[in-house]
Amino acid sequence: MTTAGIVTDGGGSTGDVLVSDAVRRATRTLARAGVPSPRVDAEILLAHAAGVPRAEVVRAGALGARLADLADPATRPEAGGADLGEAGGAGLAGGARLAGVAGFADLVERRARREPLQHLTGVAPFRNLELAVGPGVFVPRPETEVVAQVAIDAARAALAARGEALVVDLCTGSGAIALAVATEVPQAQVIAVELDAAAFDWARRNVTAVTAGTRASVRLVRGDARRALRGPAAAGGLDGGCDVVVSNPPYVPADAVPVDPEVAAHDPAVALYGLGADGFEVPRGIVAAGARLLRPGGLFVMEHAEVQAAVARAAVTAIGAFGPAETRPDLAGRPRMVVARRCGAGGDAAVKDWKP
Repeated sequence: MTTAGIVTDGGGSTGDVLVSDAVRRATRTLARAGVPSPRVDAEILLAHAAGVPRAEVVRAGALGARLADLADPATRPEAGGADLGEAGGAGLAGGARLAGVAGFADLVERRARREPLQHLTGVAPFRNLELAVGPGVFVPRPETEVVAQVAIDAARAALAARGEALVVDLCTGSGAIALAVATEVPQAQVIAVELDAAAFDWARRNVTAVTAGTRASVRLVRGDARRALRGPAAAGGLDGGCDVVVSNPPYVPADAVPVDPEVAAHDPAVALYGLGADGFEVPRGIVAAGARLLRPGGLFVMEHAEVQAAVARAAVTAIGAFGPAETRPDLAGRPRMVVARRCGAGGDAAVKDWKP
């Protein structure tokens, strides 16, 4: 079956195809292509094409509804129309939605070619946020949500202890970590640094959209995360003044090409490869920047690959400015981040008294 057959019946009509059949056919196509979560992706893509929540696709499939019913908001009970599966056809608004549904087959074909799901829908979920993503920016991953949680907890602790919190997100990419901190700890001052022009544009778009009409704010800075914000406060820098430095830097070694086509062919190389034989040249620079930026007792947290836990701890220890480096797990229990406290006047006491 061609992908066009996903949304057409024997007579070529898109509207009369059952939602359940369209999802089943798309799932089969994606599974054959090796997509890890074919049914979920099929439901998300159909929801995107129809302009409805994924839950509506699941519901429509369970009720034996047709694609035309899914596309016509007038047929939904909450809109005062007939129940799904009983409507005679799409109205004016439904006609436009049905045209979108007809594009579902094309979305499935592109996903089968292993284009990232998030590029096809234009959004990536991250904690409580939906972030705009696409070519040119690293798609935020669920495991990074735990890194953000450590930064959020530390920002809240700083607020409780000092009445203020300054958080810096180095290599912000789409702005995911910075925006998670800013929205969940709106009293914190959050600064996000990104060098790459394309990623910076995506971050700016997300900051504008997410913070509009809220108390949350993020100041974006274009620059090399290893050298950004340098200098004392009197000269406009932030050296020694930050409560939290958090980063998900590039850390993949040059010879360790990712297996998943979505990553290898679509995530920007600048966001993946950390330079150096072990991929840790950029992360070591981030560790040094963290030591420079943090106040005594401030918290440093950085994501790394699960095979780099020892390398990450060694990089933190080598700086000589931090307390004991600790490896923390991600959602799957894999060692994916290094956490340490900045030493100095009062720093050792902070390490001893509070553990994030």
